[in-house]
Amino acid sequence: MNLQQLRIVRETARRQFNLTDVANALYTSQSGVSKHLKDLEEELGVELFERKGKRLLGLTAPGAQLLGMAERILLEAENMKRLARQYVQQDEGRLAIATTHTQARYALPRIIKAFKLEFPKVHLELHQCGPDEIVSLLKAGQVDIGIATEALPNEGNAFVCFPFYSWQHSVVVPREHPLTRLSQPTLADLADYPVITYHDGYTGRTRIDAVFSDAGLTPDVVMSAVDADVIKTYVELGMGIGIIASMAYTAERDTLLQRLPVESLFSLNTTQIALRRGHFLRQYAYRFLNYCSDELDQDSVQQALASAEPGQRG
Repeated sequence: MNLQQLRIVRETARRQFNLTDVANALYTSQSGVSKHLKDLEEELGVELFERKGKRLLGLTAPGAQLLGMAERILLEAENMKRLARQYVQQDEGRLAIATTHTQARYALPRIIKAFKLEFPKVHLELHQCGPDEIVSLLKAGQVDIGIATEALPNEGNAFVCFPFYSWQHSVVVPREHPLTRLSQPTLADLADYPVITYHDGYTGRTRIDAVFSDAGLTPDVVMSAVDADVIKTYVELGMGIGIIASMAYTAERDTLLQRLPVESLFSLNTTQIALRRGHFLRQYAYRFLNYCSDELDQDSVQQALASAEPGQRG
């Protein structure tokens, strides 16, 4: 048994048992993949995969158990490499962060600038993607830190989540829009106009829908996007009113738009920072977390990661 065999087992499950995709992902041949899997089964004396001819259909019961063990072994093997690099290259390396466009554009620039000033030799990878992809990247160990408002706290014992910051939604309209003449617009007032806002599953969209639903209203969402800048662009064109994250609007930059005084209509959202349990973090990763929140010092983060309690901290 060797690590390459375990990598192939893991990748086979990730690639829905398509050995061509597995071979491409691991830069090897399909025949080599098949041989590694058969050799492992022969060594263990048990079938790990359900087969129909030469095609793999899924995992057997022992295969499913072995996959979990393989994941843990490979994670620890990667942790050993990270540990070694921690002592050989203390202020050099890679820090990978998966986050949404909203966080990358509005919440993280100040933090990233400060971090890069302290660690200029650390290559920072910023993956902008949806919440579900952030979860997948964290689970696969391809990123060190995930930041999003949606999806992360739902992963039970896989992650430890820390509150990053709280915010509300804002409504923006073109200047001279009829709603700007109302001192305190209501949800019913907003529902009289076409709405442009986030895609389902992004930046608190579920909470926007819930607020209107609880009031017995169904807004006419004529367009949705993942990017607040895109939403604002089409609001400027007069295609609807925009419901965006509050931090995505500044009067100095968005001179063609006006924010309505309606924040009290919307519930509070909390953006989360997620770490995968068992994933070894370099010292500079803890500094990045500390830049995000003074409460996220190395001791408190390590204590939370070591805890057996599932779910969210804070």
